[in-house]
Amino acid sequence: RRGFEPRHRLLRAAELRRYRGAPGDPGLYLALLGRVFDVQRGRRHYGPGGAYSALAGRDATRAFATGDFSASGLVDDVSALSPQELLSIQGWLSFYSDNYKPVGKLVGRFYDENGAPTEALREAEAAIEEALKFQAESEQRKQQFPPCNSEWSSAKGTRFWCSTQSGGVSRGWAGVPRKLYRPGSKGSGCVCVRSTGPPWGHPPSSQHRDRGDLDNPHLEEYEGCPPLAEQCVLPG
Repeated sequence: RRGFEPRHRLLRAAELRRYRGAPGDPGLYLALLGRVFDVQRGRRHYGPGGAYSALAGRDATRAFATGDFSASGLVDDVSALSPQELLSIQGWLSFYSDNYKPVGKLVGRFYDENGAPTEALREAEAAIEEALKFQAESEQRKQQFPPCNSEWSSAKGTRFWCSTQSGGVSRGWAGVPRKLYRPGSKGSGCVCVRSTGPPWGHPPSSQHRDRGDLDNPHLEEYEGCPPLAEQCVLPG
């Protein structure tokens, strides 16, 4: 919401359609979640003939997430979008807030006649907040349990191994491969698990065994793999 003030003017859909950057138009605007931005400085992208000209003069929030520029996709309905798609909308909103001038609010789905947020906007913002929370939790899980490296060959089968860079997570420990079962998921994935020190999130203490996260109840050893080996080879 940076740079967006409630004193800015209210526009209706018919008025916003006049701002598509064509000759004689008063300007070049687009709306995202009901917030209207002046995108004149990005005219080569949003003006007539530009790659994103379909976004001009309307609120096509859904298309920012889905990439669907058809008539049915260029709409402001964000219901049923996935958390990842909602995060995409949040990312675009930050981009426009940082790079373009906010000029008003669009009366309709997200703002009422007085410029006050509607229930649809509150629901969308709550869903985005939930998606941001889920993203933060996922990143924390990835730091705790980075994915293994893996490779397969018909001769040797599947090899899982851990390093200080596996899973794209730089760290001071390599870890050992384990199956991780996530709540609500039927399958498992290979992750690297710290085998020394206190469990994740706990300070060093004599109350904890020096086994890192090996005792986490959602983990399972690979059959036939030495418990503390940094790699496992599974035939087949």
